[in-house]
Amino acid sequence: MTITDRKNKILEVIIREHIATGAPVGSSILVNKYDLQISSATVRNEMAELEEGGYIVQPHTSAGRIPTEKAYMLFLENLKNKTISKKEEEELAKALTKINEPSLKQVSKVLSTFSNNAVFWAFHKNSLYYTGLSNLFSQPEFFQPDLIHDISSVIDRMDEVIDKFFDQISEGVNVYIGSQNPFSSSCSSVLVKYKKNNQSGLFGILGPMRMDYERNIALVKFIHDKLKSN
Repeated sequence: MTITDRKNKILEVIIREHIATGAPVGSSILVNKYDLQISSATVRNEMAELEEGGYIVQPHTSAGRIPTEKAYMLFLENLKNKTISKKEEEELAKALTKINEPSLKQVSKVLSTFSNNAVFWAFHKNSLYYTGLSNLFSQPEFFQPDLIHDISSVIDRMDEVIDKFFDQISEGVNVYIGSQNPFSSSCSSVLVKYKKNNQSGLFGILGPMRMDYERNIALVKFIHDKLKSN
């Protein structure tokens, strides 16, 4: 299936609406809330083709649709650079006073608050800190007991997971969606590997596949740039 500009626009709106609300998205929401300048029938037809192409699916309990991993991959390809607010810049810069564990732990806490997801920081392979797990478990995706068990088991062995892929990940910003995510296929992660004073470190945001990629990438990029310049 060819992704036309119109299909791409509708898919982008579905993704952004789902990221914002966590709820399945129906054609009526798209028509009433967004100025797509096309009829309801056209939106429904386009959504039917997007579903046939594997970009959106219908949850059993809803008439609306949610994006698939395939949709998020396409969305990521089309993302443009975004900047964070001055207040966020100031808060992160204030926390990042020194390149040591206490300072970086504080940065992790601020990053967790701003992203509303879990954050981890591996100062090197054998020293791991994480925070914001309550943010992760408060997401509607993880209200299901089996997913809670899955994510909890990931947290319990996070140091082992990081140890396995630490040397394989490239320096800079890396995004892993769903099945690509080394932590869990039910999540996504935005990770940064950096080198400072001849020592490598790794930090990142762990959240649902519905995470706000634009915002989270901008947040970790800002921190990464600060680490390089300090």
